[in-house]
Amino acid sequence: MSARVIVVGSANLDLVVTTPQLPRPGETVLGGDFRTVPGGKGANQAVAAARAGADCDFVGAVGTDDFGMLLSDNLIAAGIDVRGLRTVDGPSGVALIAVDGAAENFIVVAPGANAALTTLDAADRTAVAGADVLLLQLEVPLAAVRQAAEWARADGTTVVLNAAPARPLPAELLDLVDVLVVNEHEAAVVGGVFTEEPGALLDALVTLVPRVVLTLGARGAAYADRAGTRIEVPAPKVDAVDTTAAGDAFTGALAVALAERGGTLTAGTATAVLRWACAAGAACAQRPGASTALPSRAAIDALYAVTYGDAA
Repeated sequence: MSARVIVVGSANLDLVVTTPQLPRPGETVLGGDFRTVPGGKGANQAVAAARAGADCDFVGAVGTDDFGMLLSDNLIAAGIDVRGLRTVDGPSGVALIAVDGAAENFIVVAPGANAALTTLDAADRTAVAGADVLLLQLEVPLAAVRQAAEWARADGTTVVLNAAPARPLPAELLDLVDVLVVNEHEAAVVGGVFTEEPGALLDALVTLVPRVVLTLGARGAAYADRAGTRIEVPAPKVDAVDTTAAGDAFTGALAVALAERGGTLTAGTATAVLRWACAAGAACAQRPGASTALPSRAAIDALYAVTYGDAA
């Protein structure tokens, strides 16, 4: 049987403009190319997981506007099961994204229909129970995130939380998380330790959850667990064009790698898992856009082999 990942999360239409430099507060800059791209952290991670080889279900909400149909069609085209996708009255979620000449970006999200995902239903629970990994983010109401995590814990499905956008989280939710995935900013907010030192961030977070994956951008990623394991892997060196969805590519691939290992992440498997996720993030950064840039399994495997010298 194929690895199965279920994503409970957001779907947004990304309105993306390129610009030589990101504007400062109060500043107007002249941009370049403009494009609309299906996105949202939840939908991106679902597409990333599907392209990386998993059977994937998506639970979320879109609006009754034209954007909603675009978002639904994008998920279906990726081979994702969308029986858990609701359509609610009003606008779909929208993200306003600027990308500069160094591939850095800023993002402002208007939640739209995503805010309506406050409760899940019996069909959603069946899908959660049938998955190897439940993948969550924080662009939908926390009540739905916690409900999905509670069901996963009760049914033996591994819970992976990408704590983005960053916010302090209640202990009741963190107690349900098996693997926390955060970047350095998110780690500082969730862990309450405002430092740029990865070791200190990991030390703080493993007091809250049993396993932590810390993404370090172009430097790679690090792993820690409560047994004292500390692992850091470098990322492939690539010419980055757009990093907008690189984190989602990383997280989606990580979920697939875990699902293929029965939902477990151990000291013995962490190096290979993190390398493969880093290869996914780097492959994504080589192309513009969000969901359109998410790499295939073949692309991930190829970059993994070139960078790390063996098969994933």
